[in-house]
Amino acid sequence: MPNFYLGLIGYPLSHSLSPTIHAAALKACNLQGDYSLFPIPPDDKQGLKNLLARLRTGELHGLNVTIPHKQHVIEFLDELTPTAQAIGAVNTIYMRDDKLIGDNTDAAGFLADLRKFLAESPSPFGRGAGVREKSAIVFGAGGSAHAVVYALLNDGWNVTISARRIEQAQELATSFTQYAIRSTSFTNLPLSTFHLIVNTTPLGMTPNINSSPLPENTTLPPHATIYDLVYNPRETKLVGEARQQGLHAATGLGMLIEQAALSFETWTGHTPPRETLYQSIEP
Repeated sequence: MPNFYLGLIGYPLSHSLSPTIHAAALKACNLQGDYSLFPIPPDDKQGLKNLLARLRTGELHGLNVTIPHKQHVIEFLDELTPTAQAIGAVNTIYMRDDKLIGDNTDAAGFLADLRKFLAESPSPFGRGAGVREKSAIVFGAGGSAHAVVYALLNDGWNVTISARRIEQAQELATSFTQYAIRSTSFTNLPLSTFHLIVNTTPLGMTPNINSSPLPENTTLPPHATIYDLVYNPRETKLVGEARQQGLHAATGLGMLIEQAALSFETWTGHTPPRETLYQSIEP
């Protein structure tokens, strides 16, 4: 029975649920292996290079990548999948035919969970009631935002990107040349026009649980659905305030599970049962 030595690159990683999820996946698929954390500071290029060398030699069999390295790792890879190329960010790395390949399962993971979430939503577009134009605003312009925008555009959404610095939003918007994407700053948010509000920033993440991408006392549109990629804590300030206003809101826990399962399948050829992965991280 093969041993799979897997892991996660990022910084910081102390709150990561990935080792628990992948341990459950290995067990569910009757595989032997280990999933380790590799905290590498943002400017440690040599650390990234050294770790990826272990993947090249076969000492490791697969790596996930999270903040802040989803774009940093690209220069050390031999090839990107079309999805990773289009997004411009990598969250999954593996060896194929003596090449170090970068992939991105964030987009597919986000979209799979979003569709499930919207199917349970009371909003008209969630029930497939024939809303002609699906409009979304995405907070943030980092690697996760790239994946979310890519997924939404390919699912037929009109997308606006909002970032602290509007030039970051504009840069992300123009990277998808075949689409007309609007951009705005955090201080100029016409929220009333959006059906879906997605936070891809780390605002609200443990330990800074009292922060949010929205200004204090923001009234959200009554028809909006909220999706916050932050999943630690289990109810972020953004999600809590949305629910208090009677809105359908979710954290990114489902996306975490979906993208992890897709990465695991890429590395091992086995598809872990999603329900088992959810059960592994229940409080």
